[in-house]
Amino acid sequence: MATQRTYEVMFIVDATASEEDITRLNENLQQIITDQGGTVTKHENMGRRHLAYPIGRRTEGHYVLFEVDGSGREIAELERRMRVNDQVIRYITVRVDEDRRRAEKFKAKRARRASKRGFSGAAARGGAAAEANASGEGQES
Repeated sequence: MATQRTYEVMFIVDATASEEDITRLNENLQQIITDQGGTVTKHENMGRRHLAYPIGRRTEGHYVLFEVDGSGREIAELERRMRVNDQVIRYITVRVDEDRRRAEKFKAKRARRASKRGFSGAAARGGAAAEANASGEGQES
């Protein structure tokens, strides 16, 4: 596990928690990540939203998203801390580095195919038809 990987961690904080509590919780979780050797590359407070389904009779929660670069050790500690924290209703961690690498590969492949094709195909036919209509060809009087 020595390689750096990218993870997205989304968690839902109880809606009854104050803004100060949420800020303090975010800072504590970020500190845990940095203490374990990881880095938080993105932190997004998504705000208070309705839950898709009730969780423990709660219908609203405050959503927070972290993007973390690390080895996985910090994720294990982060999840352990969120599991015992009463303010965190739910959390999910997804490893996204392989998916992003695969998406970049497909994007490059599509770009190569598009450059080989040029502007032939439907785009060129549509352009030729538009030029013919503009010059008056193909129109009956």
